Amino acid sequence: MSLDLKPRLATSSDKLTIATLVNEAYTPYIERIGRKPGPMLEDYGAQIDAGRVYVVEKEGVMSGILVLIPEEGTMLLDNVAVAPAAQGVGLGKRLMGFAEGKARESGFERIRLYTNEKMVENLRIYERLGYVETHRGWENGLRRVYMVKVLH
Repeated sequence: MSLDLKPRLATSSDKLTIATLVNEAYTPYIERIGRKPGPMLEDYGAQIDAGRVYVVEKEGVMSGILVLIPEEGTMLLDNVAVAPAAQGVGLGKRLMGFAEGKARESGFERIRLYTNEKMVENLRIYERLGYVETHRGWENGLRRVYMVKVLH
C-alpha cells in the first residue's frame, strides 16, 4: 500500500463505510475490554455533519479514518482507526501526523487523545509518537488513559 496520504473530509455518503471500518478495526478489543469500545458506539453521522471526520482511501477503498474535535485550547484526536487490511504499513502513524498538522493549522499548541487502558499496544504507539500520559479515569463505563502532546 502506498503511503501517499491525502485525507479528505468525510461526507454523509461515507457514514456506513466508516461505521463498518471502525467495527472491523475495534472488534478484536471487545473480548479484552469486556464490551464494545467507545468508537464502536459513536454517531458518525453527527461527526460528519460537524466536519470532524477525515477519511483516507486507497484505490477507492476506505483504509482509515480520523475524528478531530477542536476544544478550548487543544485539539482532541477523538478516534483514529485503520482497516485491518491496511494495518501494519504505517498508515496509523501517518494519520496521527496528519492530525497533528491539522491541530497546528488550526492554531493549537497541543493535541490530546484517550484510549482504553487495556489497549496496551496503542499506549506504546502513542508514547513513541511523543504523547505523555496525563491521567487515568472512568468515562462512559470505560477505564481510559488520557494523553497529550505539545506541538512544536
